[in-house]
Amino acid sequence: MIILPAIDLLDGQCVRLRRGAYETAEKVAQDPYETARGFARAGARWLHIVDLNGARAGKPFHQDVIARIAEETGLPVEVGGGIRSRRTVETYLEAGVARVILGSAAVRDPALVKECVRAYGDKIAVGIDARGGIVATEGWLESGNVDYRDLARAMEQAGVRTVIFTDIGRDGMLSGVNREQLGALAQAVDMDVIASGGVASEEDVRACRDMGLYGCICGKAIYSGRLDLSRALAAAAGED
Repeated sequence: MIILPAIDLLDGQCVRLRRGAYETAEKVAQDPYETARGFARAGARWLHIVDLNGARAGKPFHQDVIARIAEETGLPVEVGGGIRSRRTVETYLEAGVARVILGSAAVRDPALVKECVRAYGDKIAVGIDARGGIVATEGWLESGNVDYRDLARAMEQAGVRTVIFTDIGRDGMLSGVNREQLGALAQAVDMDVIASGGVASEEDVRACRDMGLYGCICGKAIYSGRLDLSRALAAAAGED
């Protein structure tokens, strides 16, 4: 299982939110570039980056910052937030991003997902963010009536191979991953599932590993010092 340290960008700064609420933004690091380099030095093999301004506005805001991080670290980077068009997907991929995450577009514009998957294959992932199992969109500001498993099944039929599942209620709360919903998702689809939201300890990492998940995103737990990245990497690899 891979570990993906998270960098959430808001107005050029590294921040963490609680339950997706922008008014709770807390600066957690001085410099996004040094933060990324630090993750690389600790042994990370992937980075997960979210453009929070982009998620809220529906268009990219931090493209140059993200491209520089990918270039300076040499690590595969997956990016989400405000990606609503094929041109934006192309721009990120041309800038060296390894995987682009379509979130709201998976609900609003499934035809775009299919088009991008046909063109770029496994460089396209879908982010499914849910409250109580119901999908939220537009930077988590809107909710509909779509069950997270139903959306995942639809995306699997569209050819998507990787899904990032976030339990919004746990995100940034250090309350542990939602094992029940992650397990149900892993049973519902034959996709690479990445867990996001609530990771607080090595125990959470091991739980995700033991469920057979593809990956686990770690954010606030690392920044707060509750989770050592090197130890998380070891746990994910079964070396603990």
